[in-house]
Amino acid sequence: MSWNGKKVLVTGAGGFIGSHLVEELARQGAQVRAFVRYNSRSDHGHLEFLPEDVHEKLDVRLGDIADPWSVEDAVQGMDCVFHLAALIAIPYSYVAPASYVSTNVSGTLNVLQAARRYGTPRIVHTSTSETYGTALYTPIDEEHPMQGQSPYSASKIGADKIAESFFRSFDTPVAIIRPFNTYGPRQSARAVIPTVISQALAGLPQLKLGSLTPVRDLNYVKDTVAGFLAIAGSDACLGETTNVGFGKGITIGELAQRILKVCGCPDLPIVTDEQRIRPEKSEVLELVCANAKAKERCGWVPKWSLEDGLAETVEFVREHPELYRPKVYAV
Repeated sequence: MSWNGKKVLVTGAGGFIGSHLVEELARQGAQVRAFVRYNSRSDHGHLEFLPEDVHEKLDVRLGDIADPWSVEDAVQGMDCVFHLAALIAIPYSYVAPASYVSTNVSGTLNVLQAARRYGTPRIVHTSTSETYGTALYTPIDEEHPMQGQSPYSASKIGADKIAESFFRSFDTPVAIIRPFNTYGPRQSARAVIPTVISQALAGLPQLKLGSLTPVRDLNYVKDTVAGFLAIAGSDACLGETTNVGFGKGITIGELAQRILKVCGCPDLPIVTDEQRIRPEKSEVLELVCANAKAKERCGWVPKWSLEDGLAETVEFVREHPELYRPKVYAV
């Protein structure tokens, strides 16, 4: 599918994945409207890292995904909507669950209602592998039951079902992408990979992490972005949920050791930080992606190795310590 000249809206454009998606769409010639949550600092989030020649092409709209009027204004006239806006931090969902329902469920409803009203030709709604909960079998395919093991995952299950219902009830042309653990440059300091990298580069005497046994399937952000574009361009993905993941699992402990090697400190001791451990029944123990459906329906396959992706991520953290040090280091 050619994106040249297409009018495209990206909600959550200032976020980690959203900013990479915006950048790639702009580079492919799309007319990108970037929906960013308003804040008093006039901060456009990670869009600030985009090259000037890319940023100046964007139509940045400030608003709130939970506000139906600002969403309608952003959606009107678009050829495609990529809906990524969401609250995603799992620990905070234990503290303020209502905000997750407002943003993730009601916000998704607002996008779908606006798209239905204006006849938007294509919508891609963003799910998460967290909706599966701890695997009942691996690799996890799209038929795996969904399990709400945190208020965050429950809110995303609700959002996914709202999207599914609009396809079934109103023929709204929506496809659901379900990314597994995405990583790469610009990822928040709350995520495990930047947490390990930033502590390692700071020269601390030990590495503080939560549980080391959970298994995660790690997909580099450029591969995830390619998945968004492939799914948006495939009629076979309409009304369907499509997993996007690398297809191999690694424990958090093994991942930390590999990152420490890349950072040049393989012998750094790892200690448990109790504050980083989820409630026992809320921890998702294993996420490994079955990605055959993505290959079959839209031709997507991951291309980035973990080694290459980690190298790019380490370099970004090294170049931008101000994004990580104040949020991570409390010694």
